[in-house]
Amino acid sequence: MKESEIAEILEAHKSGTISAETAAAQIKNLSYENIGDARIDHARATRQGFPEVIFGQGKTKEQIVKIFEKLAARVPNVLITRTNAEAFGEIRNIFTEAEWHESANLIRLWRDKTDLGMGEIAVVTAGTSDIPVAEESALVAETMGNTVKRIWDAGVAGIHRILSERETLQSARVVVVVAGMEGALPSVVGGLVKVPVIAVPTSIGYGASFGGIAALLGMLNSCASNVTVVNIDNGFGAGFTASLINRRQETESVAVKDVENSQNRFSC
Repeated sequence: MKESEIAEILEAHKSGTISAETAAAQIKNLSYENIGDARIDHARATRQGFPEVIFGQGKTKEQIVKIFEKLAARVPNVLITRTNAEAFGEIRNIFTEAEWHESANLIRLWRDKTDLGMGEIAVVTAGTSDIPVAEESALVAETMGNTVKRIWDAGVAGIHRILSERETLQSARVVVVVAGMEGALPSVVGGLVKVPVIAVPTSIGYGASFGGIAALLGMLNSCASNVTVVNIDNGFGAGFTASLINRRQETESVAVKDVENSQNRFSC
């Protein structure tokens, strides 16, 4: 939370606009807001650079909508990952600006498109089957204020495909590489660039891939020194981390920089 938010609440109490009980509740809600089956972390943008992201898997559409409404009233950009079209239908009835990205099973409210990055983020897949995880990563990075270049289906089975993208890869400030099967592509890309490479193993592959474990182990054992690895199918984590690496240090989060008037500006 920011000191200006607390000062605004205290000033409202001092002027008699709100009661002491209301002021205390509002200050408490600057940290988190308890709505029964969820405690919404309104201070996360201050701590981590972006508001709380809703993980839709396992939540009812009613729970998703309740959390979404609370976040959207306070911050310009909201993401829901691992969700479905039914939940989007409910969200769309309330927030007409919301977007449904079927390829990534992701809902996005993207009202502040300020560029916060120092350069571009490249997101690369080994195969077409890896695109859903990669698109999750790309959408997260875009929403966090980055320019994203997508390179699909450039795996090592046709090594000339990734080599033909060398100029794009070398101009990026961070590269996210998404691959299933044996997970070899991040090592190849790591050997071509002088920037961080975030490897994302996917659960794509035949039986001996063990649902992505083979790719995960291959990436963890990469001999390219600039490769780091996130969990299986964790496109969100890769996109989030790439964004923080690429962020200009003098800029604040898209959620933090306009926080003083955000509640009035974005309430619905």
